Amino acid sequence: MRDPQHTIPRAITRALLVAIALYAAFALLLLATLGAPIMAGTPTPLMAAAHSVGLEWVAQVVRAGAAIACVGSLLGLLSGVGRTTFAMARAGDLPRRLAAVSPTSAVPVVAQVALAAAVVLLTALTDLRHAIGFSSFGVLLYYAIANAAAWTQDDQHRRWPRSIQVAGLVGCLVVAFTVPPLSVGGGAAVIAAGLVGRHLVGRRAPGG
Repeated sequence: MRDPQHTIPRAITRALLVAIALYAAFALLLLATLGAPIMAGTPTPLMAAAHSVGLEWVAQVVRAGAAIACVGSLLGLLSGVGRTTFAMARAGDLPRRLAAVSPTSAVPVVAQVALAAAVVLLTALTDLRHAIGFSSFGVLLYYAIANAAAWTQDDQHRRWPRSIQVAGLVGCLVVAFTVPPLSVGGGAAVIAAGLVGRHLVGRRAPGG
């Protein structure tokens, strides 16, 4: 990427503004088509809106679009989480084998394959609704920590006022605890197990 110091911030802010505009437009359209009570009571408001105006073919397009969007999101998450797994393995927080990198593509191939296998098992063996809630809880905590970490930036590297990080931290925590209680409990249990495991590994390591 050319000039990432300027390109990435611009890309993030523009993408965020486009996403906000799209969400606002669809929210207003759905409110006008369905009304707030029906919209709040259906898990698939876009399809419900298509059915309500007799456009059955639009509902099928929405279904296909949702599937394609899920694939795109999954690929992005696999890439990001795979590299996080690689970094944790390189630091000794996960098995070192996961830090192996392909000599030709420079991709953490072992971490990516292990993560893909875990996704396949979760899809085949669990209720995806619980998995999505669990994942949402973990991701929101992840971004809450990122906002808290951004608070420590000095003036030379800071791009946004600290009030943005405070709003982001509070917003992430509030939304994280609005997911289903079972997802919150499962996520908290996994995080607690990870902290305990990290503590035990640190104690066993030389100088830990």
